[in-house]
Amino acid sequence: MAEVKLSFSFVVVLYVFMAARLCYTNNNRSSGSHENVEVQKLLNSLNKPAVKSIKSSDGDIMDCVRISDQPAFDHPLLKNHTIKMRPIYHPNPVDDNKVSSLVNATADRHSSSSITQLWRSNGKCPKGTIPIRRTKREDILRASSVDSYGKKKSFIGKSSFIDVELGVTDGHEYAVASTKTGQFYGSKSALNLWNPKVQESNEFSLTQTWVVGGTYDTGLNTIEAGWQVYQRLYGDTKTRLFIYWTSDGYQKTGCYNLCSGFIQTNNKYAIGGSLSPTSETDGTQQELTILIWKDNAGGGDWWMQLNGETIGYWPSSLFTHLRKSASMIQWGGEIINTRSQGRHTTTQMGSGQFPKLWYRKASYIRKIETVDQSNALRTAEVSTYHEQNCYDILTRNTTDNFWGTYFFYGGPGRNPNCP
Repeated sequence: MAEVKLSFSFVVVLYVFMAARLCYTNNNRSSGSHENVEVQKLLNSLNKPAVKSIKSSDGDIMDCVRISDQPAFDHPLLKNHTIKMRPIYHPNPVDDNKVSSLVNATADRHSSSSITQLWRSNGKCPKGTIPIRRTKREDILRASSVDSYGKKKSFIGKSSFIDVELGVTDGHEYAVASTKTGQFYGSKSALNLWNPKVQESNEFSLTQTWVVGGTYDTGLNTIEAGWQVYQRLYGDTKTRLFIYWTSDGYQKTGCYNLCSGFIQTNNKYAIGGSLSPTSETDGTQQELTILIWKDNAGGGDWWMQLNGETIGYWPSSLFTHLRKSASMIQWGGEIINTRSQGRHTTTQMGSGQFPKLWYRKASYIRKIETVDQSNALRTAEVSTYHEQNCYDILTRNTTDNFWGTYFFYGGPGRNPNCP
């Protein structure tokens, strides 16, 4: 009799265990199914029907998508937007023919015109289309969630130096030059191009320009462009062209590259595509010249030019503060430090060398200019901020046409003075 009771008890326990396991499995399967649906929905949104696809030697696939079919027009404010293929006005340079001996000694080592994207060696996108880097399922799954893919975390804290864009939370660290608060209508600069080492896959290293309007308290607007190394986003450690925007302090709006918002018109550059070659220590220095300006004659949209090529624009309707003008321009480097193993990581900024080592060793941004209300490019006056002992920045102002206002910046991250 005891044996029968034991057997019956065992059966009951087994039944309860199996039922709980089945319920757990079904719940997990349901959750996985929901995620799969959301991933596929996002892939369908980002990967538009292609007229032609080009396989790049770096592993990317570039889809040539009709300009009118690009993801920009998924934005609710752009449903009935009329595409503009070119700006009406370009900023006018201030005539200045002064050239120093430093220019003659170094200009021949700069070769920004040689920078290209590898996919272009295997084909080109037809007229009327733009190249879009195809998003893969694994790209989305690397993000912490489907909703967070391609987006920055919102910054709760504010820097003690600049209380608008620079966050002090989540391990973001900077070496940045900034204008004073004022009215600005654009930014131009030449960004030295490198391939810094990034220790952790969820860290990044970038160099960029920020066009800033408003504050966190009033709904921060930014337009951002430059180069970055970011394995979690791209799946590799290549140096890539990127853009970003937000109209609410990174809360709900904006994202990296060609999600809804930015309208690309150029068929030669893929935003998010890798850039090569990069600069070499004691060797050839490579540059990206980025111009962002407000075309007030053409509706006030913010246009972007890369190495003399007009890339596309951010419609003014995306913004609040930037509909009128920018209140600040910033240039420089940014990294994420996750403090893995309880100490600062060895993620490099710029070339990974401190700015005191100067040209052909440290990274720089030169010929820093802003656009004024009369559509003229003006030499920028800047102040600086950096993370003590981990990264540094040194600024200079010259009267020659080549360097203008410039600075060297960066560093190795963890070192004896930066534990």
